[in-house]
Parts: sequence; C-alpha cells; structure tokens
Amino acid sequence: MRSVVRSLLLTTMVVLVSACASNQQEEVLPEKTYYENAREAMNSGNFTEAEENLDALETYYPFGRYAEQAQLDLIFARYQNLDLEGARAAADRFLRLNPQSDHADYALYMRGLASYNLDLGLAARYFPIDVGARSPGEQEQAFRDFSELLNRYPESQYVADARQRMVAIRNRMAELEIYTARYYIKRSAYVAANNRARYVVENFPTTPSVEEALVIMAETFRALELPEDSQDAIALLKQNFPESKAFNPQGEFEANLLNAESRSLSNVVTFGLMGDD
Repeated sequence: MRSVVRSLLLTTMVVLVSACASNQQEEVLPEKTYYENAREAMNSGNFTEAEENLDALETYYPFGRYAEQAQLDLIFARYQNLDLEGARAAADRFLRLNPQSDHADYALYMRGLASYNLDLGLAARYFPIDVGARSPGEQEQAFRDFSELLNRYPESQYVADARQRMVAIRNRMAELEIYTARYYIKRSAYVAANNRARYVVENFPTTPSVEEALVIMAETFRALELPEDSQDAIALLKQNFPESKAFNPQGEFEANLLNAESRSLSNVVTFGLMGDD
C-alpha cells in the first residue's frame, strides 16, 4: 500500500513539474512582442508594464536585435518609475556592455541625473526639505558623471543641461556648508563655523552662498577677537555685495553679535530668518 501511495505521489510531482515547465515555456513571448509591448506601455505612460517587458526581453533575449535599445529604454523606464537606484544600475550596465555605443552619452547623462535626484527621495518631491540638511554624497557622484560627460562627449546634446546641473550642484554644496556653519554657530563653535564659511568663499566663489559666508566670517572673527581678519571679511563683503542687508543705510557693517539685544549669531548671519533659538 505504501509503495502504491509513493508511486502516486511521485507521478503527481512529475506531472506538476512538467506542467510548470510547460507553462513557463508557453509564457515566453517572441522578442519583438516584448519590445513592442514595452514601447507601447512607455508611450502610454505605463512605465511599470514597460519595465516588466524590458526585463523579460533582457532575460530571454540578452543578445537579441533589440538588446541595446531595450537596455536604454530600461534606464528611462526605471527613472520615470522613480527607481533612481535601479536607473543608475541600468546605466552602469549599459556603459559596461556597450562602451563604444553611440548612445553612451545618454546613459552617462541619465546616470548623473539619477544621482542628482537620488538624495531628494520621493518625499522631497512633495514636501519642502532643506537642501542643506541632505547628504552631499549623491551630488558629488552626479557632478563626477556630468563632468565625465562634458569631457568625453563635448558635442553631446545633453551637455548644456549637464552644465546647468553642475552649477546647481555647486550651489547645493555651498548651501550645505552654510547649513553646517549655522549649526556650529548655534553652539558657539565659532572656529568651526568660520572654517565652514571660509571653505565656501575659497571653493565656491561663484555661488550665492558667498555673501552669507562672508557675513559669518566677519561675525565669527570678531567673536574670536580677530578684528583685522573681521575687517578683511567686511571689505570683501562690501566689494562684492555692496547692497548686502548686513550693512545699515549708512553703509556700515552692523555689529550685531554683542549688541544690547543679545541676538543670537544664527539670527544675525541669516538676517533674522532663523530666529533666536
């Protein structure tokens, strides 16, 4: 009796395995069908369905006639699906498999674009998040990707946008330094705050954050009893930002750090925007 049951179980398992294998074989569509399905889905804005078809195309036809285009489409589909890490991984793979492709500039641009937006996250697309509070790691990677694009493909159609984003990245990096300087100022760590501000002036001289960096330098030098250095910072501020709110109507730099109101330095260097906490 046991042998009969065992035989029935074995027969059933064989039938099930065969059926599964048969079903899998039946589910594999022609290469062109996957590609056309993916393109149709992308054209209709259904990037999830497009990604599924492109993944299947790469799985079943990795060296087919649509392989290179499918890899490019997969980068775009993942990016549109907000799968930024996946988009960057797909771009990496394309560049590794097709280093001489005529579309390598696009893959490099999309890799930079994914990194450019990766630290923002989905939440930041809908809720305001201080740019200075975010990690600079992905911005640095994006800057490297865009720099490589400019160096390797100076005639690419993506160069103009990449160059603008590089400017934005430098602005973000400078804002991060100012954000950190404010943090130190709130804790009366004036040397550390001064170092951060000086870094902005020396390394990001064309960014909007330079004005506030010079104000921080002037105030922290004064707090550290370095009047000559403070005057140098004020002179630079006046030369480059004569209309700065740090100057009173008579053009004099306001000594707000030690005045009678005892305003916090965080309030002074942000022109009253941060309060006195």
